[in-house]
Amino acid sequence: MKSLPAVSLALCLATLTGCMTAPPKDQGNLCSIYRQYPAWYKDSVAMESKWGTPPHIAMAIMKQESSFVADALPPRAYLLWVIPWGRVSPSYGYAQAQPPAWSDFERSMGSSGSRDDFGDAIMFIGWYAAGTQQQLGISKWDAYNQYLAYHEGRGGFSRNTYRAKPWLMQVARKVDQQAKTYGAQLNQCRGELERERRSFWFF
Repeated sequence: MKSLPAVSLALCLATLTGCMTAPPKDQGNLCSIYRQYPAWYKDSVAMESKWGTPPHIAMAIMKQESSFVADALPPRAYLLWVIPWGRVSPSYGYAQAQPPAWSDFERSMGSSGSRDDFGDAIMFIGWYAAGTQQQLGISKWDAYNQYLAYHEGRGGFSRNTYRAKPWLMQVARKVDQQAKTYGAQLNQCRGELERERRSFWFF
């Protein structure tokens, strides 16, 4: 009988895990992503409406950060290259947001959110990009520099910490190219997505 609570807990955890949305089947095509998950398009439009951050920019950042895995965690750190020693950072979820930044975001929104909820995570990325434009003058359409500021933090970006990380600048170029691809794709299907979104609200 004593094992019942443990079994119940395991079942609850399995149920919660099963409720998490699986990553999109075709992550290279933004139209396919939004067709597979129409609610993601609705959330992206809400983010754009509130913060002015283009969906294709935010989605390119999210793809790089988590590959759209809801409960994504950063790599493990290793002691002496062998012994697992926690994680390299406390980042978590779709946006790989760290607790201090997430707390600032929640205060700005006036409500709590979840880092493994797509709607909250895409809103976070839009909020952060808008703040970066306001504080550093980096356009919300500039995926390359927005990603560098997102990764390094605005203070780190201001101190040019990324210049000592050629690998990071290469990743930022990758994000920039992905954003351009996503943007071109979205231009082709946005009319269709908008019709479906309005039809959804009508019914």
